[in-house]
Amino acid sequence: MTSPVPDDLQIEREESESKGRYLVRHAGATAEMTYSRAGESMIIIDHTEVPDAMRGRSVGQALVRRAVEDARAEGRAIVPLCPFAKAQFSRHPEWQDVLKR
Repeated sequence: MTSPVPDDLQIEREESESKGRYLVRHAGATAEMTYSRAGESMIIIDHTEVPDAMRGRSVGQALVRRAVEDARAEGRAIVPLCPFAKAQFSRHPEWQDVLKR
């Protein structure tokens, strides 16, 4: 699955039985947001990392946004343990529908 992000970069998603990640590759660098699956209906975002070469392009925000879009489509809730993801949820009240309380 891919989704457009700034500068026409693409978000890829990889998921196994217990873990997953969203990533953007560009010019030899990789930005990623990782998560753990908690059953079929919840994911826990545990880490977001954006290399210096991609900073300032809203790549991290795009990774979280993609997780929100996928959670809505798949009927999942999100627990943002990662400080960056948690801050993004605070800045985006329109994402509260997938936030696990």
